[in-house]
Amino acid sequence: MAEAVKQRTFFGHPGVMCMLFFTEMWERVSYYGMRAILVLYMVKGLKYVDSEAYSIYGATTGLIYMTPLLGGMIADRFLGNQRAIIVGCLLMAIGNFVLMIPNNLFFFAALGIIIIGNGYFKANMSTVVGKLYEKDDPRRDGAFTLFYMGVNLGALIAPILCGTIAEKYGWNYGFAIAGVGMLLGLILFTIFRKHLGDRGLAPRPEAFKEPLVAGISKNSVWIICTVLSIPAAAFLVSVANWVKVIIPVFGVAFLLYIVYEALRGDPKERGGIFTILILTVFSITFWACFEQAGSSMNIFTDRFVDKTVGKFTIPTTWFQSINPIFIFALGIPFSWLWTYLGKTRFNPTSPLKMALGILQLAAGFFVMVIAAKTAATTGKAPFLLIVLAYFLHTTGELCLSPVGLSMVSKLSPGRLSALLMGAWLLSASFANIIAGIIAGFTSGDAGYEGVFMVIVKVAVVVSIILILITPLLKKLVGRKF
Repeated sequence: MAEAVKQRTFFGHPGVMCMLFFTEMWERVSYYGMRAILVLYMVKGLKYVDSEAYSIYGATTGLIYMTPLLGGMIADRFLGNQRAIIVGCLLMAIGNFVLMIPNNLFFFAALGIIIIGNGYFKANMSTVVGKLYEKDDPRRDGAFTLFYMGVNLGALIAPILCGTIAEKYGWNYGFAIAGVGMLLGLILFTIFRKHLGDRGLAPRPEAFKEPLVAGISKNSVWIICTVLSIPAAAFLVSVANWVKVIIPVFGVAFLLYIVYEALRGDPKERGGIFTILILTVFSITFWACFEQAGSSMNIFTDRFVDKTVGKFTIPTTWFQSINPIFIFALGIPFSWLWTYLGKTRFNPTSPLKMALGILQLAAGFFVMVIAAKTAATTGKAPFLLIVLAYFLHTTGELCLSPVGLSMVSKLSPGRLSALLMGAWLLSASFANIIAGIIAGFTSGDAGYEGVFMVIVKVAVVVSIILILITPLLKKLVGRKF
């Protein structure tokens, strides 16, 4: 890897992408390893009922995707992307190790640590990738697709590694592996970040020592606030229903702040900022449905899917690796496709790519409707239907997520780059809260079949609306994007 960095080539991209790729991979080993076993641990280990586990899961993942907005703002104005990434890695490693302790108090404390750590890491990592390229570099969409492969290589490894160990030896060992994965990512980034140069450094390093309150330095105030935010996040997860109110209020407040920043800045920036916000709203539909993978689809697979192959029974957690397996198999072809189309007049705009992604998600849930009907009739659905559903979700994800990250980095003014990346990730925060609510309905009269069918209908309607407004977004930006 050091040689790749030195030669500055990594699948046709700057060599430092190699370091970012593997750092992100190890962070995703940590996160997806924890996510793959979290609901199962709550239901089987801590003995929560399904609806309570879904609610805590939704609150946790919702806050995980909300805090990058704050982490991005802190990095833009004070901390710098590189330092924020290091802090985030360290906190997430600690959080996973604390999850090893089988106690409710430590359980919520660990989730609080992971939430704050992810806030520092997530938006800033994506922002650093965007800073490797000029605004109109045709390699940009391909670069984010390549980066996304790192995300999903980690997501592929995590459920198999952490899930198998957790189910065979104990939940605490699964969380330990997730913690080790995060430490590996921290070590890798710390060693090779010098190759980033000044990309992502603090805007004013001298500001760390400047007094802020009662002679206390800004750096000390930041550390105190970070430490105090951990029990606050832990408390919110423990009262998960509060999060359903807090996240929308928080989101509206930051939306107004971003609008304020757009109006006070260069008028040429406004079209791009408002377009990012509009597409962020549409992405909520995709992620609210997609995140059923960790909750309702996970439990459905555990209870109603025939997982036997000969004499071998596939562990439930392994199904969480299907999506990243397909991402890894299709990531480079999609990266090449976007790069190739970027050089032609046939390249779809970002909104059209995203609409296509939502349509494919709808197709995947139509397959889940078939699986639910089969299970209701025969008792068990064939696991190949679950594989097909994940395949369609994956192709949809490749049309929406890396393209969305690229779009945000392309349209964001430099002064707001990490903040707007955090706003894009905030859509997943709303989505995860909604996902928890949706999953809860599967325990009601509608059941799995009814809920999955509603998802299909909503996704189709949203994709059609997005297609119809694409010409208006193009005018707002003033160019094809």
